[in-house]
Amino acid sequence: MVSVKQQYEAFPYPERDPEDERTRLITGSPSHPVEMDHYLFGGARDWSQPLRVLVAGGGTGDGLIQLGHYLKLTGKPHEITYVDLSEASRAVAEARARVRGLTEISFHTGSLLDAAEYGQFDYIDCCGVLHHLPDPDAGFRALRAALAPGGGLGFMVYAPYGRSGVYPLQEAFGALFADLPAKKRLKSAKAAFEKLPEGHPFKRNPHLGDHRASDAGFYDLLLHGQDRAYDVASLVEVLERTGWALSSFTTPLMYDPSRFADVPKDMDPVTRMALAEKLCGTIRVHIAYAVAEGEERGRIADPRNPDLVPHLIGVAPAALAKAVAEGRPIPVKQGGETIPLRLPREAAPLLGRVTGKNSLREIAGANGMDGDRFAALWTPATRDLTGWGLLLYSSFLR
Repeated sequence: MVSVKQQYEAFPYPERDPEDERTRLITGSPSHPVEMDHYLFGGARDWSQPLRVLVAGGGTGDGLIQLGHYLKLTGKPHEITYVDLSEASRAVAEARARVRGLTEISFHTGSLLDAAEYGQFDYIDCCGVLHHLPDPDAGFRALRAALAPGGGLGFMVYAPYGRSGVYPLQEAFGALFADLPAKKRLKSAKAAFEKLPEGHPFKRNPHLGDHRASDAGFYDLLLHGQDRAYDVASLVEVLERTGWALSSFTTPLMYDPSRFADVPKDMDPVTRMALAEKLCGTIRVHIAYAVAEGEERGRIADPRNPDLVPHLIGVAPAALAKAVAEGRPIPVKQGGETIPLRLPREAAPLLGRVTGKNSLREIAGANGMDGDRFAALWTPATRDLTGWGLLLYSSFLR
């Protein structure tokens, strides 16, 4: 059987060409500084203080490069420690960092189970790794042991319903090709895959595409030897028994069942989120932030604080303001669906001033509004934007 380490030595994942760093930056969740600040530091982190980061199981470096790039670009003091068990993946990550001139990174080949040996960290990134451990609980506990007081974790783990069809194929290919070396396993599995009936649940799942992107993607999705998925309830349970507390998923509205039906008011939050996951049925991964158990209170930015600074994520302020002023819906693409958001036209001039540098108080003043009038318009107008991760709060650019 090919071990996890052998897999990633043969097929570093995700497949990346370091030279591409000269022409594009791959961005996403978790580990965008604005998103981190919003969900872990109340949107008000003091960025003049050094940020100590651990990238645990960093692979070929997507999260590492994104975070390092923005911290360098804005001149924020920081130290990043990268750890991964694959020397081949580490080599790609190091090459990408060299192309971008990211010098505040120390690279290590090792296990995230030894995370605390590298120190204590204000922020820990662990994306797509914990679900590949023989004992994921041990991984969560190891990361908790490396967390500095007041710090937080950004992570991604697989979710079951959006990955329908994956696990039967993993089991079948594992049984058929277990004794083959990695590259021969890949060739044999691809040949078998081509003969699957079009009605196979995997082939009918439109939310999966890694197998088409690269050999590394095919292997990671369908030939991985150690892989499990967490539904909402089991994810919250593992967090709680390993010393963590969920701060938030990055798209809270995805986990809100009231999008589909009236929900009993006395339903507890975890049951609500679990119900939404089942109703949605397309969630492939859970992307979330967590803090130390008992420290979740006040960690998410509260827009009632007029000194917070709003940021639009992936949306140009002028274009958004124009669409809102014209009464056009804002299309939000999430989990294979497009959700149209309709915002009040009166909010257009406010949204047009969201530059990532103006506070809510300053935006209100520039529009001639007092605090109460501004809040009465801003709060309902932006609630769904925040719920879909399109508007977040952070002092990062101040």
